[in-house]
Amino acid sequence: MKRGSKIGTVMHISKSSGNLILESGQNAKIGETVTDSKGKRVGVIFDVFGPVENPYASVKTRVKNPEHLIGSDLFSGKMRR
Repeated sequence: MKRGSKIGTVMHISKSSGNLILESGQNAKIGETVTDSKGKRVGVIFDVFGPVENPYASVKTRVKNPEHLIGSDLFSGKMRR
């Protein structure tokens, strides 16, 4: 199985919420499961905000040390065959 489509790249971690902030494409949907490049579940999209042409996504993470994800690409949890 291949991973789902790319959602975006992690820019930083929000100081107020602890959520991952992604520079995202237009394919991010609130409530969607997010995985890393290996297919491991990272969390879910909590919010999409910013300009319509170049939105950002906030991911409520479920990993213990999310700092290692900064700079990483994240993907939709939908697996393609």
